[in-house]
Amino acid sequence: MPLYHLETHQSHRIGWLRAAVLGANDGIISTASLMVSVAASGAPHRQVLIAGLAGLSAGALSMAAGEYVSVQSQADIEAFDLAKERAELLEDPAHELAELAAIYRSRGLDVATALTVATQLTAHDALGAHARDELGITDTLSARPIQAALSSAAAFVAGAGLPVMACFMAAMLAMQTQLSSFIMGSALLSLALLGYIAARAGGSHGSMDSAKSVARMLLWGMIAMSCSALIGHLFGVALG
Repeated sequence: MPLYHLETHQSHRIGWLRAAVLGANDGIISTASLMVSVAASGAPHRQVLIAGLAGLSAGALSMAAGEYVSVQSQADIEAFDLAKERAELLEDPAHELAELAAIYRSRGLDVATALTVATQLTAHDALGAHARDELGITDTLSARPIQAALSSAAAFVAGAGLPVMACFMAAMLAMQTQLSSFIMGSALLSLALLGYIAARAGGSHGSMDSAKSVARMLLWGMIAMSCSALIGHLFGVALG
């Protein structure tokens, strides 16, 4: 009778969750900071909105390209290591078996048990055993460039769209003098929500862990937008 692993873990989410959180966080902070800087310079809603839309499109493409290139590099290294391991298994299987057994001995198994485990796993899937236990490559953590690129780009657009929508709302409410504060406030609320969602998606159910995640998001977002607002204000005064 087959045995089923009924416990639930969150490690299978690492690939897309990291890319999604990074993309959304970058989308909110970078786009909001850009718009806050332009708004603080005294620019009208139209220019602030154009800056936000430009930041959204450029940022999404940049995130997708950067994520794809970086993760593809990881995938290339994994492919090279697997090809090398496959060749070594063909050239000297006895040595590779001994190497696998030594790994299991280092993890606490006695000599006989380690050799038995290594022999059985080699018979079942030699390359898979070496990939997992020697190289640290698993299906869960393996590089997926396209998935990472699409997740990052989509998350960036979702995040960047929030301050852009806030600018639309401010324009409808004729909030020119409070535009910078309104965009910053909406961005901070969005970051707080993102931090909470990221903590829950990562398996955190404690209020303290969620609070730490939210606090991290708010801290860096506030620093980035405050610096951007200061730059926009200084240049606005100098050029005015």
